[in-house]
Amino acid sequence: MRLLSVAVMASLLPTVPAAVPAAAASAHAGTTYYVDSRSGDDSATGTSARTPWKSLDAVNAADLKPGDTVAVKRGSSFTGSLTLAAKGTPARPITVTAYGKGPLAKITGTDEDCVVVSGDHWRIGGLRASGCRWAGFRVEGRGNQLSGVQADRNIAGVQVIGSRNIVRDSVLTGNDRMSVNDVGGDNDSGAFGVLLNGDDNVVAGNTITGSFARSADYGADGAAVEVFNGDRNLIVRNVSRDNETFTELGAEKGRTAAGNVFAFNVVTSSRSRGSFLITRGPRHVVGPVMGTVAVHNSVYLPARDTVGWSCHDGCSPAILKLRNNVIVVGGEAGWEDGQGADDDANVYRGRIRFKLGPKSVVADPKFVSRADLRLRPGSPALGRGVPLGGAWFGGGRARPKDVQGRELDGTPDAGAYQSGR
Repeated sequence: MRLLSVAVMASLLPTVPAAVPAAAASAHAGTTYYVDSRSGDDSATGTSARTPWKSLDAVNAADLKPGDTVAVKRGSSFTGSLTLAAKGTPARPITVTAYGKGPLAKITGTDEDCVVVSGDHWRIGGLRASGCRWAGFRVEGRGNQLSGVQADRNIAGVQVIGSRNIVRDSVLTGNDRMSVNDVGGDNDSGAFGVLLNGDDNVVAGNTITGSFARSADYGADGAAVEVFNGDRNLIVRNVSRDNETFTELGAEKGRTAAGNVFAFNVVTSSRSRGSFLITRGPRHVVGPVMGTVAVHNSVYLPARDTVGWSCHDGCSPAILKLRNNVIVVGGEAGWEDGQGADDDANVYRGRIRFKLGPKSVVADPKFVSRADLRLRPGSPALGRGVPLGGAWFGGGRARPKDVQGRELDGTPDAGAYQSGR
């Protein structure tokens, strides 16, 4: 399987500034258009902060070119959809950013998705999408990047349909609505922080909370990062709190969800139920999900109705591989059927419904606290990990880094944090 380069992953995490500096704008050699919902005027030129446009309609109608920038005034509020259909280039992307002081500009509206990116090579930051029809941000194109955005009260905070896009350093909270919520049919769906329907995308460095909704079929549903019909996506260094599930994977018949990698994520919850990873074999209606890899994640779900990972309806090593994770739950630490998953060098606490790998143990990992999943001295996770090549992290030769940016050494710790012994 061809996976994304870990060198790309390592380059993702520095935060993009909320405004585009003058030097950067000059380097792009494009035009900057300003939008201010309070004092703007759509009949103005829009090319200075003194003559801004007022509405999203003006932006949607603009003939944007590679290198152009749309600067949206903080504190602005819009109803409707921002549709970004123009195409930038890798060298000269089109940028959306914030200017001024105050909260991020808010886009809302139940009739449409709030920000729709059908073009390619956009760099989008400084926006909040709240209470939208389905998705706060719907990314259909290629080579786009969301950075420093916020999404809340949507069915999906971010939905990625296209390929080679990046969602990073963003806050996705309380996306807690269902698209289907009826009795029977095993079809309830919704409450996604990020929904990945495309291939070769990266979800990195985000804080995702409250992806949880009541479900007539399942009691509750939701996921921080849901993968459905998406291949070779990389989900790395995210912080997940109080979501129903961190990730659930599936594919409709005739489609695939293969080769997805989850690395250095930190997952906690105070809810009465929850899980880290749910995947399926060939006997399931949305299986098989091939080649899922979970490495160096730290998970703490103390409630009784919890599952670390589940690989069911025909599990096998080709379905799921786990290395160097620390998974503590009040319920089942892991569950498998069939041939079982490929497990090694993990630290578990909870009921074991699978065959432990050679270096895996059941023990208290000695987290610093319920909220701080770093390891205290004497933890059995210290030095527990096995060295892993770049293929485990998406390919490439660069040395992977933990959730805090520390490089792994020759005898890594299990979990998302490296102690630097």
